[in-house]
Order: sequence, then C-alpha cells, then structure tokens
Amino acid sequence: MNRRDFMARTMGCAAAAPWAAGRADAADEKKKKEPEAPRPKPPAVGSQLYGWGQYYAREGKDLSKHMDDVLGALRDAGYDFAEGSLDVATPENNAKFADRLRKKGMRPVSLYVGGPTHVLGQATQTCERIARAAKDASKAGFGIINFNPDPIGRPKTDRELEVQAEALAELGAELAGMGMRLGIHHHTPELANGGVEFHSNFRRTRPDHVGFCYDVHWVYRGGIAPAIALKEHGDRIVSWHLRQSRGQTWWEDLDSGDIDYAAIASEVRARKLPEFFAVELAIEAGTVVSRGAVENHARSRRFVRSVFGV
Repeated sequence: MNRRDFMARTMGCAAAAPWAAGRADAADEKKKKEPEAPRPKPPAVGSQLYGWGQYYAREGKDLSKHMDDVLGALRDAGYDFAEGSLDVATPENNAKFADRLRKKGMRPVSLYVGGPTHVLGQATQTCERIARAAKDASKAGFGIINFNPDPIGRPKTDRELEVQAEALAELGAELAGMGMRLGIHHHTPELANGGVEFHSNFRRTRPDHVGFCYDVHWVYRGGIAPAIALKEHGDRIVSWHLRQSRGQTWWEDLDSGDIDYAAIASEVRARKLPEFFAVELAIEAGTVVSRGAVENHARSRRFVRSVFGV
C-alpha cells in the first residue's frame, strides 16, 4: 500500500463535498466564537503514521482501528506527537484527531497531505480544499501542514512549475494568516534532473510563506547530499522526517547508517533550526524487519534523544 492509498484509507483524503452556503456561514460563525488551542512549540519528537500502517497491513489489520493502541505505545516510548494525514473530506476530523492525541498525553503538531498543484484551476481547488481543512486543524492546535505536490509521471514543464509555485505561495499565505506554517515535502520524482522541481518550489516563493519539510532520506535518495540541502534551503525548514538506510535500503529503525545524523544534529544546534522531528519507519522491498513496530519506534526515540538531544 503506497502513501496515497494509506492517506485515503486512514484519514479520508478525498475531495470535499460542497457545503450549502447557509450551513457554511452558520458553521463559520460558530467557529469564530471558539477559542483556538495553543500552537506547538519546539522541541517535539513525533512519529509519522505511514510506517505504522505498513506494519499493521503486514498483519492484515487496519491501522485506523488500532489508532489508540499506537498513540499509547508512542506516548509510552517518549514521543510527543503523531503525524497523520490532513482530512480534507471531513475537516472536523482533524480536530477529533487532536483530541485523540491529547487524551493519550500527546499534542497536535503537524499533518501531512498531497494534491495536484501544476495545472491552473485544479491547483487553486487543491489549495482551497487544504486551506478549508486547515482552519479546523489550526483551531485544534496544529501548527504545520506538510504538503507534497503530486507527481505526474514525467518532469513538470517550466510553466507547470511556475503554476505550482504560485499555488504553493497562495496556500502558504493562507496558512500564515491562520498562524500555521507550510512545509513542502518531496519524494524522488521532484528530485530528478538535478532537483529542478525541488529547487523551483523554493526559489520561486517567499521563505516566510513556503517552508521546507526536510525528509532527509528522500532528499538523500534523490541525489542531493544532506549538507547541500541544508546549505541551500535549511533556513526554510519548519519540520523534519527522519529515516535511515544501510546499503541504500531502508533500515527498520533509526540508527547509524548511510546518513550521518550526528552531522545534521550539529547543524541544527549551530543554526538553531526548528526541532519538530517526525520519525518515519517505512518499509520497502529489502527492508529486514526483525522486531515489532513498538520496539523499533522505542529504539528510534532513544536514537533521536542521543543524537539530537531532544
């Protein structure tokens, strides 16, 4: 099951049904009277739930039916938050997820979402759906939306990248108006051809509106050295996804391996970069899984503490 299927199944990431104008106005008026939850403050160490979905799928189980067990295990291992997917189909579910986190002694920090942003019109619709859902997430206390523009099976043209940058700028400005930050996440398609799309997303937008969700291993796998990514776009970082590999294959926990996390931690401290870290223990062909998800996440939490000091 890939990330997009996972998002659709666990958090209901689909196009939102249109609301009647009267109902929307009434709901907006009610929300204006509700106090907003406090924004998350660093440092915070969390877990991206995609990998948990893979572990449960291996056992023929649906993660969404075991979410409280997962949140409890993360809390017991010393995690501060879990990063799920922004529910754009049913925005009120984002506030319910925040409540679920708090009931387990955790806090809302960030949510992940994707969508098409390279075609005029469609890009605006994507941004509007995300912004609408983010309003509920913001009031519930979430402070970061990590967004990955959809790949299209080929390199995007310069015009498509221009449209995409305009859409990201629009979305970032909308979120900033809510007191939230936008972090652009990347997979290997955006890093192809020397990272043309990767760099375009940042070079054509303002840093105060369009930030960087630095998924260290995806950027590394895409051919950009971690140190180079930090030098080029480190000042835009709003959040992190952390994973390790050995021999280029994803490792089952966060430990020593292909990526020198100690060097990255030194940069984080020296430059006082935001310390919102989400461990993501995804599984791919070749990953040797010798332990359960709970143990691997507990081991990874200890690694983050020993290397990053948080």
